[in-house]
Amino acid sequence: MTSLFDEPVEAGGEAVDPGAPLAVRMRPRSLDEVVGQSHLLGPRAPLRRLVEADEPMSLVLYGPPGTGKTTLAHVISLATKRQFVQLSALDAGVKEVRAVIQSAKRELTYGGRRTVLFIDEVHRFSKTQQDSLLSAVEDRIVSLIAATTENPFFSVVSPLLSRSLVLALQPLSDDDVRTLLRRALTSDRGLDGAVTLSAEAEEHLVRIAGGDGRKALTALESGAGAARAVGATEVDLATLETAVAQAAVRYDRQGDMHYDVASALIKSIRGSDVDAALHYLARMVVAGEDPRFIARRLVISASEDIGMADPTALQTAVAAADAVAFIGMPEGHFPLAHAVVHLATAPKSNAVTVAISESVADVRAGLGGPVPPGLRDAHYGGAGKLGHGRTYVYPHDAPEGIVPQQYPPDALVGRDYYRPTGRGAEAGIGARLAKLRAILRRAR
Repeated sequence: MTSLFDEPVEAGGEAVDPGAPLAVRMRPRSLDEVVGQSHLLGPRAPLRRLVEADEPMSLVLYGPPGTGKTTLAHVISLATKRQFVQLSALDAGVKEVRAVIQSAKRELTYGGRRTVLFIDEVHRFSKTQQDSLLSAVEDRIVSLIAATTENPFFSVVSPLLSRSLVLALQPLSDDDVRTLLRRALTSDRGLDGAVTLSAEAEEHLVRIAGGDGRKALTALESGAGAARAVGATEVDLATLETAVAQAAVRYDRQGDMHYDVASALIKSIRGSDVDAALHYLARMVVAGEDPRFIARRLVISASEDIGMADPTALQTAVAAADAVAFIGMPEGHFPLAHAVVHLATAPKSNAVTVAISESVADVRAGLGGPVPPGLRDAHYGGAGKLGHGRTYVYPHDAPEGIVPQQYPPDALVGRDYYRPTGRGAEAGIGARLAKLRAILRRAR
């Protein structure tokens, strides 16, 4: 929830080129101009306290594109009157980092002025490159502000994280987007009243922005240009839709959004919301997600969340995985959707998941013991002398194909791991299981 953007602002807050993009012209020049991010910039929030106290600090700014990581770094630099140096992890290496650190040492020693070192896309730095920052951060030669769209706990080395305050930037709320659009329409740094925006067009902008302030302003500027090209003073819905053909899908296959959407897909299936599940599947497909990853998640879901309530769910999921491998994409999204619909609408049971989890936990806790003698391997010479297999009763010799007999080790006799629900096929399985256990345990 912020009106910050990722391009740099002019140092010292000088006037921005009127020909610059609207998103550039409307960037905030102080903390008070920021819309949203109250969890960081409210009266008692940590970032505002750090800035107002002008304390040495190193920050990791984490958030999706368009939430203003770069601009926030500039605003902090302006508010604290520090020298600002920006590097991009895309084209800077250890050599460039060391050069900045040496310059910062000179500035601090001879000018008494601290340096803010902003590194964009820090997750693209190697471990060696990130390690090269440690001593300068530790000695407070620079105040590091590192920006990343990926979860820093996965992408930033632990020593650097331990020396930094990690701040998560949130997307704009719908109300924040409206505030930003209306400010841009009237501000002399923005459109300065040249056009108005219809209510329907405003709602469309809010919707396609998806919490991205830069995207909202870029779309508004496009719509305003289209309106003025035909001599109109209002940006209506039709004009806007013509100017903005499609909102980009926000999805990073290498970042944590990848895991968030995958998690939402599986949780929607588990919750039996087929429509939500199809939505998240569509987001993954449109974003170019590896279909094998999607298929693997569906196969896991079929056993983890459905299990024996519908044994055919696993067959469908495996068949979808095979079909995707056979026909490829884009047609592969049909069998994936087939599987998603089957899994989401199937009766649910986690009884299999609970059963294997509890049995594994008991094994790890040391519950076990010797295999009963009757079940031990008796095919080799001398096994009989050890008593292996001597008491074993062959179930197929019994009329019902089951006999009273101890199968688990002594420590686990009577332990029920699999507890079927009454949903779907497990209702029948539960009734049969009760009979099976009654017969098996007569021997005990």
